[in-house]
Amino acid sequence: MALNKKRVFLATAVVAFLILSLIGASSFLNNKPAEKAEILPLIPEPTIKYGVEIDSFNVVEGTIGKNQFLADILLPHNISYPEIDKLARKATDVFDVRKLRVKKKYTILTSRDSLQKAKYFIYDPGPFFYVVYDLQDTMSVTKIERPIDNVKKTGSGVIYTSLWDAIIQNGMPIEIAVAMEDIFGWSVDFYQVRKGDRFKLIYDEQFIEGESVGVAGVSGALFNHNSAEYYGYYFEIPDVNKDGYYFDENARPMKKAFLKSPVKYSRISSPFNRRRFHPILKRVKPHLGTDYAAPRGTPIYSVAAGTVTKASRTRGNGKYVKVKHDRIYSTQYLHMSGFAKGIRAGVHVKQGQVIGYVGSTGLATGPHVCFRFWKNGRQVNHRSLKLPPPEPMAKKYIPQFEVLRDSVKIELDAVAYLSEDEIRALYPDEDIESIPTDSLLAEEHDCDVVP
Repeated sequence: MALNKKRVFLATAVVAFLILSLIGASSFLNNKPAEKAEILPLIPEPTIKYGVEIDSFNVVEGTIGKNQFLADILLPHNISYPEIDKLARKATDVFDVRKLRVKKKYTILTSRDSLQKAKYFIYDPGPFFYVVYDLQDTMSVTKIERPIDNVKKTGSGVIYTSLWDAIIQNGMPIEIAVAMEDIFGWSVDFYQVRKGDRFKLIYDEQFIEGESVGVAGVSGALFNHNSAEYYGYYFEIPDVNKDGYYFDENARPMKKAFLKSPVKYSRISSPFNRRRFHPILKRVKPHLGTDYAAPRGTPIYSVAAGTVTKASRTRGNGKYVKVKHDRIYSTQYLHMSGFAKGIRAGVHVKQGQVIGYVGSTGLATGPHVCFRFWKNGRQVNHRSLKLPPPEPMAKKYIPQFEVLRDSVKIELDAVAYLSEDEIRALYPDEDIESIPTDSLLAEEHDCDVVP
């Protein structure tokens, strides 16, 4: 019995010795100086631009000059006239070289040999696309659309100086001002917008390579004017209006028979006034129109569809256009610098079509359009008229519209306005409390017109 215990003890000791020996050997091996790792040279990432690896080319950048043609650009880079002619013919159905525009960017990639012949010509006119002209054997032309990311956003603002200022101050793209006029231009007179009016909207902003490039559309908006609320909802009626329209909360179209004004981005410089004191004649003379002051050349739009009855010129009116809309309503646009292409008596025009451009022809002291409105042959103040309503939405589409309206309204109602302290921070140089409520109404602009 004692012998067996001794054998067990010796066996255990041997096993322990072997384990310790293995641990020691492992520790010794791990503590050996590490062999130096082989350092491989770093391979730089290739530079890709316009879909081409440009590292193996010389890069020449420039802009299209005045009266400069493609041949003027490519001949100095060893592209011959026959090659340029071949390229121009191939480009016709993709992007005609005659569409190259002054001040737009281009890039030329040339070989790095002694000849330095152009291999690619890339025309880059803006953020949305570029055109690659392959000048090698294939002479191919490819128009590349840059991918656009649409980001859904919300915004709000309180007006203290102007709608446009409120949009910019609240960090929204200026295109929102255009969208707001397109939505509410038939319901809200933006020339009577007052301090304290406010708005909310839901819109899609477009981004290319992280840079904002515009607004894709507005899905819903609210405009609060003189404590009255106006909602606008974008809705596409199946098989009827693939481009969509805006409707109010009762499914009535926002688009009316007449636009509120014939110009955008302007101001009322002289309102309709039957007792106006004429600044030139120095006597009381009725002003039977509304003057909208705007920079020379600003487009003038027909406020409704109709037929041009006059496109002429007189001493008082200067260049003017008159449009008959139906047996009741006609409009007239005075002091134009010129007519739009194709505008002449007998031509039919659409609502919102450009018919001329702001000027100061005739008896006028500055660039503006005097807008006159006839009802049953009598000149009236269009800003105080109750004009005919549009055709309502077909009843069968209303349930679908109401589902969309309710969901968008929930989102709009959740959008917050800035606090008073936040608004004051946007106008650090102004005492917003002292801004008069009629500050958006412009001073009178002098002019004279003849009926």
